[in-house]
Amino acid sequence: MKITIIENELYLAQSISTKLNQSGYETEIFSSIKEAMTTSTGDAYLLSTNLPGQNFNPLITKYKEKIIILMVSYINNDTVAAPLKLGANDYIVKPFMIEELQRKIEHYKEFQTLKKYKNLYKEYSEYLLNDINIVDDIDKITTPVVIFTNYIKLVDKLAFKYAQNSDRVLVFVPLGAKNWRDKIENSNPKHILYISELQTLKKAERDQLFELLVRREFIISTTTDIETPYPKLEINTDNKLYDQNEILTIDDYVKFIVNSFQYQFPDTELSKKLGISRKSLWEKRKKYGIFKKK
Repeated sequence: MKITIIENELYLAQSISTKLNQSGYETEIFSSIKEAMTTSTGDAYLLSTNLPGQNFNPLITKYKEKIIILMVSYINNDTVAAPLKLGANDYIVKPFMIEELQRKIEHYKEFQTLKKYKNLYKEYSEYLLNDINIVDDIDKITTPVVIFTNYIKLVDKLAFKYAQNSDRVLVFVPLGAKNWRDKIENSNPKHILYISELQTLKKAERDQLFELLVRREFIISTTTDIETPYPKLEINTDNKLYDQNEILTIDDYVKFIVNSFQYQFPDTELSKKLGISRKSLWEKRKKYGIFKKK
């Protein structure tokens, strides 16, 4: 991790730099805001607010996505409150122990990593569930609730969207995991539990689950119509391809494969993968009304 130190007291800047280098950090030093904004390449910025004749606000605005810790001699609106509103992360009062500074750097480094992971998982889950339409169903949700469905991903999207709309934290508890009891017991009571695939539990385990859920907010998904002491909602898809309670007909399966992969494979290879002749594939295209666009 590279630390950019912006401090006009050269001795102090070099002292901080040396101690951070000894702890494994790479450092660079600037006494000029203008120069730092032009050539600095740090992952974190230690910014002195005692720089006579220099305006450090543009630097905070430019690098607010990075870690910015203010080094202040005294606390007032100009040195702390206003810079924090602009995007600085924290401040430390001079003189300070280098260990205290390192704790702050590591804290915000971990925070930024978690934020990146959160954004990654959010984008990935939205991508995976993008083609699932739940517009007509989201308003039906009130917790606690058990949702009986023929397609679990419907409930996945409902649960994520419900938590987002209500600005609540969602804790995912897959009942296929061995530690599902621990996850429920150790979760924050203020958070909403999303408990997936109730149908995988035996009756004795379901009874244990319901005991753990007393006075908790939750959404439970199941593909089997199971009696529970909680309100139940049924939400299904009409698409047989996703109906986990039905077996696809050969025609439905072939139609899906042709629609999904006709532009990925030439007809010779596609017919081979389906175990039919190219002529038979042509006849099925005609039967289903599926034609390749030129």
